[in-house]
Amino acid sequence: MASTNDRNVVSIYSFGDQTKCVKEVKLPRVFTAPVRDDIVSHTFELIRKNRRMPYAVSHKAGHQTSAESWGTGRAVARIPRVRGGGTHRSGQGAFGNMCRGGHMFAPTKVWRRWHRKVNIGQKRFAVCSAIAATGSPALVMSKGHQIQKTREVPLVVEDKLQEISKTKEAVAFLKKHKAWSDVLKVYKSQRQRAGKGKMRNRRRVQRRGPLIIYDKNQGLSLAFRNIPGVETICVDRLNLLQLAPGGHVGRFCIWTESAFQKLDSIFGTYTKKSAVKKDFNLPQSIMNTADLMKVLKHPEIQRHLRTPRFHRPLAKTKLNPLRNYRALLQLNPYAAVQKKEARAVQARAVALKEAKKLKHRLEAAKSEKKILTRAEKLKAVKAIWKSTPEYAAKVAELKKIRRQRHAKNIRLAEKRKKLHREIKKANPGLKKRATYKGKNPKNPRFKKGHGPAPAGTAAAFKAVNKVLPKKKHLKRMKKVAALEAKKKSGKTAAKK
Repeated sequence: MASTNDRNVVSIYSFGDQTKCVKEVKLPRVFTAPVRDDIVSHTFELIRKNRRMPYAVSHKAGHQTSAESWGTGRAVARIPRVRGGGTHRSGQGAFGNMCRGGHMFAPTKVWRRWHRKVNIGQKRFAVCSAIAATGSPALVMSKGHQIQKTREVPLVVEDKLQEISKTKEAVAFLKKHKAWSDVLKVYKSQRQRAGKGKMRNRRRVQRRGPLIIYDKNQGLSLAFRNIPGVETICVDRLNLLQLAPGGHVGRFCIWTESAFQKLDSIFGTYTKKSAVKKDFNLPQSIMNTADLMKVLKHPEIQRHLRTPRFHRPLAKTKLNPLRNYRALLQLNPYAAVQKKEARAVQARAVALKEAKKLKHRLEAAKSEKKILTRAEKLKAVKAIWKSTPEYAAKVAELKKIRRQRHAKNIRLAEKRKKLHREIKKANPGLKKRATYKGKNPKNPRFKKGHGPAPAGTAAAFKAVNKVLPKKKHLKRMKKVAALEAKKKSGKTAAKK
């Protein structure tokens, strides 16, 4: 995470009035340090282990009895057993971790590696990150602190705060500076601990409140020590366990003026070394610009990138020709002919089978002198006829005639279209008859050019249809021609 503060100055507020700004001071450079929450959480875990106290079970536990194995040959386990008799205890297993009253598995020892050594540089880096995070309102609020009404973060107050020694004065100060809501949050969170810690002198748990950071303790720690959740710490002894409790950055901190101005001398700047910590400068960010998209879109970087590939060629799925008909035809185009022949053979076989069945039925009916219905006789005759090769030849011939007729109709339609185009080119004013045939100029369709067609249009298109009639007009024309022929024949008969 990059630095969180882009401000240059911070306001110092009056001790008694949160609205009154006494003066403005330069923001210490430590607040611009990179916030590395990974380093903070790791360092916190290591430092916290240094507070642990060694514990272990007694080295005598589980062995305070006289027991010896019975050995083999007695059909019992070879675990050591208690000596003696006349009581339930005699003969019971002892010493083993699976035995009642025995020792535990892998007994704990006081010489376990309880503590951890942490590099000074790592600890300093973590403290700088934790301080920088306390200056970011977003990080402080994400930690759960109630700072919605606080004037500014980090909140800096004049040194008069260090002189108070009464709790009522501390409560009044927190209420004036709108920090009391964070203490109320602590009161609401007080509850009993879950687990055995209740029996080990740590019965109650609660949230953390504000952290008061001072330069000189003139009674300030006495004033705040009885307010739950509020902690005090000297600026010379800033501790990561209090700046980032739980290893999470963003604690709400209230600084005194002298403590705030002392930060540059304690932690130094990017150019000037610390006056207190030997050979220490502030850690620098790995990236100056945290906006990764802005970096990637920079012309210097774009110049070295290849053009984007929007259409990625997808891998073709290999189709199984035994299941996929198209894949089979690509490999073997003759497969279509083979399948067609196979279907024809199968159809013939089915027809023959049906004919045989019906033939047998006819013969059985004759022998039994059973009278068949006319429909049954026709069905039998049709089935026998369909199974003959003559029928197959007739079907093929009909199919051929249909194909020829279809081709002829297509040719006629093309010729008709061509003639229509020629007529339209020759007579650009000609139009097909519209659906609206009236002559009323008030009709909206008349205004849009859908009125009656110009004179001569119908005659021209009739001429085309006579030369090349449409399929649907053929029947009607034949009927008309037949009627005309009858009339002529009737007239000639009357004359005679």
